[in-house]
Amino acid sequence: MTAKIVNLSRARKSRARDDKRQKADANAARFGQTKAEREASALEAAKAARHLDQHKRESDET
Repeated sequence: MTAKIVNLSRARKSRARDDKRQKADANAARFGQTKAEREASALEAAKAARHLDQHKRESDET
């Protein structure tokens, strides 16, 4: 049984690159919106919250 030989510094650099790429993708999704897109999503979220609040049942507890 032979084990695959791994260059540790190359593996470490590769893992660091993958981590940076993943963080960059997350930041692009989080901050990479235009002002109009942010406002549209905020309006949509507010509309959904209003819609949900309108359908809540009132409790008899006071």
